[in-house]
Amino acid sequence: QKVHVLPQTVLYIADAETFSGHEECHEQKKARKRNSKETAIALEKLLPKRCQVLGLVTPGIVVTPMGSSSNRPQEIEDGEAGFALLFPKIDGVKIQTFHFPKDVKNRVVDENKFAEAGLKNNPDLRVVLLFGYNSWKSGATRFLHQIVNPLNEKSIILAGGQVESFTSLISENNNAQPSDACGVVGLAFSGPQIQSATVLLDQDVADERTAEAAMQRLKAANIPECNTIGFMFACVGRGYRHYKTKRNMEADAFRKFFPNVPLFGFFGHGEIGCDRIVTGNFVLRECNDVKDDLLHGYTTVMTLVHLGSTK
Repeated sequence: QKVHVLPQTVLYIADAETFSGHEECHEQKKARKRNSKETAIALEKLLPKRCQVLGLVTPGIVVTPMGSSSNRPQEIEDGEAGFALLFPKIDGVKIQTFHFPKDVKNRVVDENKFAEAGLKNNPDLRVVLLFGYNSWKSGATRFLHQIVNPLNEKSIILAGGQVESFTSLISENNNAQPSDACGVVGLAFSGPQIQSATVLLDQDVADERTAEAAMQRLKAANIPECNTIGFMFACVGRGYRHYKTKRNMEADAFRKFFPNVPLFGFFGHGEIGCDRIVTGNFVLRECNDVKDDLLHGYTTVMTLVHLGSTK
């Protein structure tokens, strides 16, 4: 019927090589290095003006090629790669981008900013995908804890990781952050129809059998698979190096149990997540009200986000 659906929110992720590659410069008859800002602006020009955009740069990419959700997801650890997820307006679902830059003057995060981002006093908050950038900076980990700790609730799925940098947050392009500043960006998904589950593959998951056992735990959450996206946030130390040169192990294990759910994500410098399910109050494991440990290294976080039934 030639119905065109405009994106309302866009999450795009590309590896560092893609963002600082070379482009032809015909006047000078030679390639010149383009910077990530130029690439980001060119991408944003393709999108509607009112669209929320969050762009991330990471060391590696996990992507399901276009065409069909049942295509084999690929872990691309080397070479240029990237993807964009375009979310239209979805009845009953609100997606908000947020950014908390680390402020040298204020050591405490402004609670009003939390509320503005839908992260506080929001009973419909279900899933938060969050990403720390420039995590090598002094105080970056402590700052990430300040953001994560208030969100460490059983009724919220938290998942994400540490990225190289972020390149787009359209509402903030006029107040560009210094390139060496650190902070946290992300997406908040709110809506009573959203269901989600996440599992953590720790360092002990090092072969096909244990990877598939983790996917079985995720499958047992019984999240509806129609209108659902899978996310994979893995450490750069995993992938084929961790699995003794066998490539695509975790993405293939995911596809075996979720053949029709597309999988997206990245290889980064630290992971955020734990074993948790949000469908009512059911969780994968009870922790006796002890707060879950959400920040990890050398792990993989696998997450399902179901956006409700399609009409």
